[in-house]
Amino acid sequence: MRTLNVCVCVIAAALLCGCNPLMNASMTNFKAAVSGPDDVDVTAAQVAQVKFPQLILTTPTGSGVLAMVRERGDLQFWVASGKQVLLLRDGLAVRTVGLGFDGDLDGTRLAAVSPFKQGLHTLPEGYTSQRWIDLYRGSEVGVTLNSRFSRKAMETLEILGKEYAVLRVDEQIDAPAIGLRATNHYWVDPVDGFIVQSEQQLTTRLRIKIVQLIPERRFAH
Repeated sequence: MRTLNVCVCVIAAALLCGCNPLMNASMTNFKAAVSGPDDVDVTAAQVAQVKFPQLILTTPTGSGVLAMVRERGDLQFWVASGKQVLLLRDGLAVRTVGLGFDGDLDGTRLAAVSPFKQGLHTLPEGYTSQRWIDLYRGSEVGVTLNSRFSRKAMETLEILGKEYAVLRVDEQIDAPAIGLRATNHYWVDPVDGFIVQSEQQLTTRLRIKIVQLIPERRFAH
């Protein structure tokens, strides 16, 4: 089933090629690489030409625009025209394909009570949780990742010329089995907890930044 889902996304990525100069640039930019990612120059008019919700994804090797082509419950499938795939669940990256130069995140299992499902804006200071991750390379399967959340200040983000007042929530993560320690940042709507922007450490070497280009689209569902 997992393989089938990814195949569907790859087909969707192929369909995105050529539909918009923005999506074509996305593929080239992801391949840019060794000197670090270039900024993606995005306009509201370009985003409006694509019928799917879109986000900007930045990795250590490039950045580009991904479109959401499928939803299955709370799981979202985002793809780039270069066939990179990102799966999000309640704003948390739970799997990647074609993003990790040293191996992608193969899967994530969340606790029965997920802080991301609850909404990060509702968590008390110092809230702790666990999740379990699988990595493509090596035998790292079911690696325990511990996390601790802390609320920070309200901040203002500007996306496509619009300002959004958001609450920053930090997550300190620790996976001793693979030597992973980092701090993730989430900028969330203080009313409904929608994650407008985030910086997430997925593996020891793969850190990503996600910016939702049209946060208002969440109200259309």
